[in-house]
Amino acid sequence: MTLSFEEKRLSKEDYIEFLRRTDLGSQYPAERFEERIEKLVSNTTISLIAKNEKGLIVGVLFGLTDYCYFMFVTDLGVDREYKNQGIGKQLMKKAHDIAGGEKDIAVYLIANEDAVPFYERIGMEEANDVMEYSHIDWTPFKVE
Repeated sequence: MTLSFEEKRLSKEDYIEFLRRTDLGSQYPAERFEERIEKLVSNTTISLIAKNEKGLIVGVLFGLTDYCYFMFVTDLGVDREYKNQGIGKQLMKKAHDIAGGEKDIAVYLIANEDAVPFYERIGMEEANDVMEYSHIDWTPFKVE
């Protein structure tokens, strides 16, 4: 299998189509879903995609960074048909390099409990220094 990786800003429609083929979509609330996804794809500082030889998007990483000290990964997903092939690991490495490299950039994210083993395998550890302020109503749903 041949994959290509590129920095590319996705449209709302392309990202929603990708979410249908991943487990990532369950992290979003139903409230104002499409409006919020449009803001997400328009405003993320790092937008990486992995495509197969037919041009199908099989992996996505969105990150926010200051290109100096920190990167927060907001989204990392892989098409269910392409899991366990190293795509997520490659996306993380490329995003880390774009942000400034592992010697300068600390990476943070909020991990779905099912994804914790993946993040541990790529060398991430649970942090104790993250604070949260959230008064958001979340109605869970599945992107279909």
